[in-house]
Amino acid sequence: MTYNVKTERTGNKQQKLWEKAKTLPQKPGCYLLKRSRADNEEILYVGKAKNLRNRVISYFNGSNKSAKTEILVGHVNEFDFIITDNEAEAFVLENNLIKKHAPKYNIRLKDDKSYPYVQIDFTEPFARPVYTRRPKKGRSKKLYGPFTTGSNISQVLRVLIKSFSLRDCSLAEFKRRKRPCLLYQMKQCSAPCVEYISQEEYKKDLDFVASFFEGKTKKVFKELESRMINAAEKEEFEYAAMIRDNIQLLNEFTQQSFAQNVELEQDKSLDIMAYHIGEFELDISVYIMRGGILLGHKNFHFHKGDSSEESEDIFLNFVYQYYSQSVESLPDKVVLSIQDESMQLINHAFQNSIDSKIVASKPIGMTKKLYELTEDHAKEHQRFRNKNTESPWVGLNKLKELLKLKEVPKLLECYDIAVWQGQSPTAAQIVFDEGKPDKKFYRYYHLEERPEGNNDFAMMKEVLARRLKKGRLPDVFIVDGGKGQVNSFLEVLKDFNLLDIPVVGIAKERSGKDQSFKDSEVKRSEERLVIPKRLNPYILSKCPSLMRIVVSMRDEAHRFSRKLHHKKEHSRILGSWFSDIEGIGKITLDRIRLNLDVSMDELNELSVDEICSKFDIKIEIAKRIKEKLSRKTA
Repeated sequence: MTYNVKTERTGNKQQKLWEKAKTLPQKPGCYLLKRSRADNEEILYVGKAKNLRNRVISYFNGSNKSAKTEILVGHVNEFDFIITDNEAEAFVLENNLIKKHAPKYNIRLKDDKSYPYVQIDFTEPFARPVYTRRPKKGRSKKLYGPFTTGSNISQVLRVLIKSFSLRDCSLAEFKRRKRPCLLYQMKQCSAPCVEYISQEEYKKDLDFVASFFEGKTKKVFKELESRMINAAEKEEFEYAAMIRDNIQLLNEFTQQSFAQNVELEQDKSLDIMAYHIGEFELDISVYIMRGGILLGHKNFHFHKGDSSEESEDIFLNFVYQYYSQSVESLPDKVVLSIQDESMQLINHAFQNSIDSKIVASKPIGMTKKLYELTEDHAKEHQRFRNKNTESPWVGLNKLKELLKLKEVPKLLECYDIAVWQGQSPTAAQIVFDEGKPDKKFYRYYHLEERPEGNNDFAMMKEVLARRLKKGRLPDVFIVDGGKGQVNSFLEVLKDFNLLDIPVVGIAKERSGKDQSFKDSEVKRSEERLVIPKRLNPYILSKCPSLMRIVVSMRDEAHRFSRKLHHKKEHSRILGSWFSDIEGIGKITLDRIRLNLDVSMDELNELSVDEICSKFDIKIEIAKRIKEKLSRKTA
């Protein structure tokens, strides 16, 4: 059952919300705190509660709250709630709602990189092992890994496929083939495509490869050595030498990836999770063990909570998100150190919502040593990242300080307009979330051509008018340019009553002689952050982390807008060439322009049939286009 609670825009907003919150049921469930602006509604925060009434009232009862919560409440003017049977159901629902709505004030799982895996899809005939960084779900798909970056796993996989003569072609090619390929002649494939090997024999070879990635390498080496000796006895010396070289490469891989890693005798498949709370961030490390061997680790980081309790809650939400949306191989056990009540909650959620018998438990025995190692890794990883100014939170905290904000800005938007002599104007919207590109929110805008030509103010006003209909406004707008561009942007925001969102500009300025070249007149340009009401711009080189973020956004906006602008201008100029050809009306011309991604020279090389197919036009029109091209080149 879902309710919608809205407040009036006049009067004491928090008082009205508090009065309405007192009517909520005293039952477990989820609540959604919202903000409405014009015709847009934005979900700011999703939370769970044992008692909805008590929890939601605490936001609006005037009690002391953390700075982040005070800012959140200041934006809220309505809320919804959903009742569940128990707290564990609310916990699962909360994470589903977070994934669906991506609220600004909730954490969202973002891996710092994708890791390599080996996957086997047993639904394929004569299945083959495949290297992938984006494994897919499926009960018939077996996944091995993840393997550490730099482990050369793709080369190792190729060596194993050749050594055991497994299929290495795509499924489409496998089904088309009527006779063996060259790999069969080279003894690198057993030609299952023409049934030169039975399913049973092929499966034995495939099992050796699977055993290798499970860490059972002794029997794999024993089998390869046997094949090498057998080939040598048959005087197949080239084949025997290939196996010998492959054994050497595989042995080097096992020494680096398996033999030197921690081995665990009892728990064969488990993950160890630990976190460290620093000055700005919460770092989480995950150690991954499969087949009793430590295969690798993952690292995540978020902005820390306002208290240790909130930070543990962030960690708890992370754990559930990680396993509920992961397509990777799940462990039998997850080792983590949390409160008993939280442990019961996470286990209940696992049992009722994840298609696996995964169990969470506290570190004991051998796992205690591994947990301490993981916890230390989280701490050291944060220290290393901050020392090397890789952390986006260092830069975002500096931006908070410069703009005198109450909270760290997470969502940044940058715009760039491309126009040539007033024609084909386009704009690009670039979005960074927590210091990293969020490409699903990138947007192109085709703008109206104006009789006065370039008019940055009018074009930016058009962009924002269309942008504001989409909701999810940023914490800070970033403009490419100096004071003039910033002031122009502020005027646009003023028209939309959005001056509460800060604006900064990024621009270069000559800074005089470079002191490192004493006898030179060479001047160097420095990136500056232009801040309204600040006398002097901020030199971004003073904070490399912030400089990395805003310069990347500016450069990305340039690249993105130019790409669309050039495409549109190319289509406009080249498309007009077709307009005077007999039989080409508006609909046909639009169809041609839609597929016009070639130059005039490349178009001239196409045959009549190819022109007809490319633009989806009649053969008569294609012939006329070809005739005009012939006259042009004659």
